[in-house]
Amino acid sequence: MIKMRNLIKIQAIFITILISSVLLSSCEDFLNPEQELNITEDRLFGDWYEYRSIAMGMYGLAQQLAEQIVVLGELRGDLLEITPNANPDLVEIYNFNISKNNRYASPTNFFKLISATNNLIRILHREQPQVLDPDSPVTNYDRLYGEALCMRAWAYFNAVRIYGKVPYIHESLETLEEIEAFVSSPVTNIDSVYYVFGLDGNITDTIYKSIELERNLYNTDMIISKFTKQLEQEIKAVGVNHYIDNNDVSWEITVWNTYAMHALLGQMYITRGDLSNARKHFEKIVYHNAEDRTRYQLDFAFGLYNWRNIFMGVDNREHIFTLPFSKATFQQNKFQHLFTSWGPHTYQLKPTKIATDLWETVWRYQVIAASTNPERSEMRSIGVPTDFYRGYGHSYMYMKGITPLSQQNYMNMISLRVQGDEVNSRNIMEGVDTVVFKYNIGKNIFDQDADFIVYRAADIHLYLAEILIYHRYRDQAGNMTSDFRFALGYLNDGAFDLEKASLARSQIGVRGRVGIGVNLAWNGRIVQRWDYDHIELDDIIYIHDPYTNEITGYRNLLGNLPAKQRYFVDQVLNERARELAFEGKRFYDLMRVAKRRNDPSYLAKIVSSKYPSGQREHIYSLLLDENNWYINYFD
Repeated sequence: MIKMRNLIKIQAIFITILISSVLLSSCEDFLNPEQELNITEDRLFGDWYEYRSIAMGMYGLAQQLAEQIVVLGELRGDLLEITPNANPDLVEIYNFNISKNNRYASPTNFFKLISATNNLIRILHREQPQVLDPDSPVTNYDRLYGEALCMRAWAYFNAVRIYGKVPYIHESLETLEEIEAFVSSPVTNIDSVYYVFGLDGNITDTIYKSIELERNLYNTDMIISKFTKQLEQEIKAVGVNHYIDNNDVSWEITVWNTYAMHALLGQMYITRGDLSNARKHFEKIVYHNAEDRTRYQLDFAFGLYNWRNIFMGVDNREHIFTLPFSKATFQQNKFQHLFTSWGPHTYQLKPTKIATDLWETVWRYQVIAASTNPERSEMRSIGVPTDFYRGYGHSYMYMKGITPLSQQNYMNMISLRVQGDEVNSRNIMEGVDTVVFKYNIGKNIFDQDADFIVYRAADIHLYLAEILIYHRYRDQAGNMTSDFRFALGYLNDGAFDLEKASLARSQIGVRGRVGIGVNLAWNGRIVQRWDYDHIELDDIIYIHDPYTNEITGYRNLLGNLPAKQRYFVDQVLNERARELAFEGKRFYDLMRVAKRRNDPSYLAKIVSSKYPSGQREHIYSLLLDENNWYINYFD
């Protein structure tokens, strides 16, 4: 028997407790009681403040998932490893030996968020039934309903990627206690008594009924099928337009919005392997019809050194959906605590050498001498190594004690390595710690409030690059053919099909905006010039020494379309690692590609490569079994 429930008490808890920790650090005006005194009558809804307070509680619960999503998405990949300071829970995750009492394995925070969204959805169904009428005019209740449906779908989707299968929580289960009892019980019939309370706290009705709830575990395909259908068919609008009232445009991207919904739908579809529908939703973000032609276009806004500004605030040119934190309103997380080696922090996680090599072995201005015989090809100019703008001092940092390794010493280390002087290169790195720096950009040592970016523009452009490598179409002769230019454009220099946009937008691509693979011009003047460092899909793919850039071999892909596609996707995933490292996406990128190729060894080989010899073989064998990619919590 489920406990009798007092809906107004649930609302009161959200209003009085979670309102005090309302998220959106850039939206402090939310706490200003006078901010909406000028609200127009057509937008003045009865009890609107109660609805909005409950919604803010929902976002507060989503904040509690940020650390869990990042740790599980990165530590199980190849870009992050533990330090000697790591606590036992992190050690378990690193070793793929995760117990049910591991705090990062617990589904409790997912249950809390699902409970909150179920509660809000039930309230809207009952009190604002027009949200279920597709023909009724769109109101803020419809927009709030869209937010709740997106948040619930996002919670289920992230949970199933972690656990492999998750129980579907019926909407009649509104409290965490009920959900946990349901999940742990083999009983399928649950008698329920509902006291329906008005917003004044008085009982308006008592309903006695028996609901049969079957404890079904949904796998990834089932979750994606259910929630893509729901989002596609039931949502009329997404995102309450708070910024109209307070002139704070950051509101739009710190709640679920139309672009964020398309990002979620696209992510679910590409995970399932439905590339056509994934492309459709991602292109609604890139090819939007808004008057702002810079929104979600990769141009100079975050080019070169400005790339680091992505992590210093909320900006709708790059951010699609962000959960912000603010020390001022007691909204903090553990990112600095886990990653930082100075101040009061514990430094439990650090970048792997695989991660740092991804930035340090990128080469600019490299020219291969032409030759009709690939065996005799050589580098005419080896180029300049390292990703200056996303790598050292941005995504990661080298520290000697509490002192960062200077840029000069960093470049000396790189230069010595290029010359083959490994001894002196290693001497510079003696006693150096490697630190994730991305969550420290613009922060002091006590802040602990770095934002959690759920979706951003570069993420979507790289998804489209991955999708378009598989795109085939009929040419004028009616033959099926492929054209890699669009995929390469998203990845390299922004030269993809802009005709669809019917807008003249400045695009320089994911690599291009950090000075790789493009001639960068500002007001018509070339400010940086690096040639021939595009990622290409020629028939001959040269293999280079990562540290000296000398040609060590080649692959002949002439007439081998599947091999070209695999090679390109590998390059996309490397670029996703450089661009999105430590943001919680890496392990799921590897899972997605391994599943598409039906090749678990792809993931097993990449992840196991970060482990020392001896342990590496064990992890490789372990990860050949896809069941070990998940935390089997519900078995």
